Amino acid sequence: MLKKLTLAISAASAVTVSSFAAAETVNSPVGDFDVSMNASLASDYIYRGVSQTQGKGAIQGGLDVAHSSGLYVGTWASNVDFIATNGNDANVEFDYYLGFTNNITDDVSYDLGWIKYEYPSANAANYSEFYGSLTAYGFKVGAAYSDDFSMIGSNGLADDNTTLYTYVGYEYTLPYEIGLALQYGNYDFKNAYFLNSAGNAKEDSYNDWSVGLTKTYAGLDFGATYTDTSLSDSECRGFAGGGKADYCDANFTVSVSKSL
Repeated sequence: MLKKLTLAISAASAVTVSSFAAAETVNSPVGDFDVSMNASLASDYIYRGVSQTQGKGAIQGGLDVAHSSGLYVGTWASNVDFIATNGNDANVEFDYYLGFTNNITDDVSYDLGWIKYEYPSANAANYSEFYGSLTAYGFKVGAAYSDDFSMIGSNGLADDNTTLYTYVGYEYTLPYEIGLALQYGNYDFKNAYFLNSAGNAKEDSYNDWSVGLTKTYAGLDFGATYTDTSLSDSECRGFAGGGKADYCDANFTVSVSKSL
C-alpha cells in the first residue's frame, strides 16, 4: 500500500515507491543515502477502491531510505478498522518494503520490489506482495502479485490465495502546479470469492478507478481523490471485512500531508 509518499495518490491504490521526497542526504563511503519522513491526515483510507477504516479518518506516516544506486527500504503505518478472517479486529497496519528503482532514459523509469503488510492485532490478515511498474512520459503500468492473501473460501474456511493486481495510470501537472493522477486497476483472485445477492461466490475479480488532484501550499501537500469500484453491494459486504456496502462505492477523500 505504498501510500506513504502522497496520500491523495495512496487513495488511488497504486503500488509504487519510485519517488521519494528527500529531506536529507547522508554521505557515506558506499554512496549517498536520501532519508525522508512523512506524516498525513486523511478523511478515509482507501486501498484499491475499498475503505480500510470503515469510512473514518486516518493518521498515517512513514520513513524511507534510498541509496544513490536506486536501492531503497522503508516502512509506513496507518490506523485501519476491519475484521480479519480469524474474526480478530485489525486496528493498525504496518508496511515494510524493499525495492530498486532506476531511470532508463530521462522520461522512462522502472520500479521493482517486495512489500509486507502486517496487522499486529489480526495476524491472519498479514500478507506480502512482489510488485513492479514501468513509467514513461507520464503513463504508468504496474502489477503486484501475492501468494499468501488470506480469504474465506466457499467451504467457509480461511486459506491462502494468490492475487494479482494490475493497473494503468497517468500523471500530469495542470496549471497552477496542480497535480493530476488517473488510475484504473483490476484486482484478480485465484478463486471466486465475491458473494452475489443470493450468497453465492460468482466473481473472482473487481475493477477500481480513481481521479486525484494534489497541490503544495505553505509546505503542505493537499489532496482530493475520487475513487470507485465495480463491486456490488453484496460483494462489498463480504469483502470489506465486516464493512457496509458503501465502503466500496464512490468515495471522495481529502488529505493533507507533510514531508520532513
